[in-house]
Amino acid sequence: MERRRHSIFLACSAGVLVLLYLLSSTNLILHEKKAEIYPISVIVEDSSDEDYEKLRKGMDQAAEALHVDLNFITLYEPNDQKQQIQLISREISDGAQAVIFSPAAPAEAALSLDEMVLNSPLIVLGNLFPHSQVLCGISIDYMEAGRLLGEAAGKLSEEYPIYLITQGLDYGYAREMNDGIRKALGHRERQVALYPLNSEDDCRKLIESTVYPHSQQVILIALDEKSLEEAARVLEESSVYGEQVMGLFGIGGTNRILNYLDKGIIRGLVVHNWFDEGYLSVEKAVEAIQEGGGLREQITLEACYITKEDLRDPAYEKMLYPID
Repeated sequence: MERRRHSIFLACSAGVLVLLYLLSSTNLILHEKKAEIYPISVIVEDSSDEDYEKLRKGMDQAAEALHVDLNFITLYEPNDQKQQIQLISREISDGAQAVIFSPAAPAEAALSLDEMVLNSPLIVLGNLFPHSQVLCGISIDYMEAGRLLGEAAGKLSEEYPIYLITQGLDYGYAREMNDGIRKALGHRERQVALYPLNSEDDCRKLIESTVYPHSQQVILIALDEKSLEEAARVLEESSVYGEQVMGLFGIGGTNRILNYLDKGIIRGLVVHNWFDEGYLSVEKAVEAIQEGGGLREQITLEACYITKEDLRDPAYEKMLYPID
C-alpha cells in the first residue's frame, strides 16, 4: 500500500513538473518583458565625427543603459544649417522618436524651426528655442566663457591689442563669446578687433601681419574650436610667430587642442564636461519620449578655465580624458 502511494506521488510530481514546463515554455507563467528600444538621432554641425569623442562616450553609455538605438549623423559641409533642418525633418519622418542636435547657426535654426510641424521632441546642444517641441537645451553659459577668456587675456598686459578670431559670429555661440570677452575687458574694448576667418589662409595671413611689414605683439582669442586649432597650427610651424603672439586663448576640448595646451602653444582654455553633456542629452530625449513631452528646461554646465598645469589635475583629468 505504501509503495502504491509512493508511486502515485511520484507520478503526480512528474505530471506537475511537465505541466509547469509546458506552461513556462508557452509564456503562460514566465513572460519575459522585452525592453522597448528608442530610436534617437543625433545631428551635429560638422562634416566629421572625429572631434566628438567625449560627447559620444557619454551618449553611448546612456544609450546602453536606456535601451536607445542611436544614429549619429554628420553634415556634408560644416556649419550647413539648412541641411541640419532637412536632416531633422528626414530623421523624424524615418521613425526617430527624438532628435538631438547641435545648431550650426542658432538664430537661423530658430527661424526655420518656427515654420516646422515636429512630431518628435528635440533636445538642443545649446540654448532653448521657442518651438514647443524643443524640450531641453544643454550647454555652458557662453557669455561666462567669454568673460573667463577676457579676464585671463587682460591679465597679460594692457599694451597688446587683442584680436578675436572666429569662423563667424552667426555660427555656434561666437556672438555670446564675443560679448562676454568685451564686457570683461571693459575700458580696453578699443584695443579689441574682430577678425572673421573666411578661408583657411586668413588665420595665417593675420598672424603673418604681426611680423610683416610692421612688427607688433598681440593677443589672440579664438571664439570657436576650429579657429583655435587653425591659430595653434600656424604658431606651431614657426617660432617667429610665437614671439609676436604673446598669448593664444580659446574654447574647446579636442585631443588636438589639449595637446597644443600641453605644448604651451595655447596659453588658456575654457572647457566643460562633454561626457556629461552627451549622457544628459540622451537621458532627456528618452524622458521626453516616455512622457510624451514634458516641461521645457535649460541645463547649464559649468565652464572651467584651465591652463597647462591643470591637465595633470585629477579633477580635470577625468573630465578631459573620460574612459569607457
